[in-house]
Formats: sequence, C-alpha cells, structure tokens
Amino acid sequence: MANSAGSRKRARQAVKRNKHNSQIRAKVRTFVKKVAYAVAAGDKKEAASGFAAMQKNVDQAVSKGLIHKNQAARKKSRLSAQIKAL
Repeated sequence: MANSAGSRKRARQAVKRNKHNSQIRAKVRTFVKKVAYAVAAGDKKEAASGFAAMQKNVDQAVSKGLIHKNQAARKKSRLSAQIKAL
C-alpha cells in the first residue's frame, strides 16, 4: 500500500488513467471489428464508411500513446487493402 500522500495520489491517478485508456483501446478494437465484419460480409460501402471512422479513432489512440504507430499503420494498411479487393 502507498504510504506518502503523493504516492497515494499517484495510485488513484493510475487507476483513473487505466480505466480511461482501457475504454479507448476497447473503442478502437470495436471500430476495427466493424470494418472487418463489413469486409467479410462483402459490403464495400459499409466497410469504406466504417474505415474512415476507424482511421480517426486509431490515430487518436496513437497520439495518446495507447497503441504503437506501426501497429496502427499495419491495421489501416491491411484493412484498406481488403476493402480495395472487394
């Protein structure tokens, strides 16, 4: 357990940040899955519109340091290629 007032505060902040970051990561995963399901269903219009929203959320997660920029680029590239292949 944290002893000093400062370390107790840091522990509280860590819990709060973890919850917030987890929500953002879950949101990114949801948007990626939406696009992937649309691609699997062969719905190019839905996939393309979902891709734009997914791209924005992934880029925001990168700017906050929640996912690595190369991971984001890889996700966007692979989904973009799958959409183009439809």
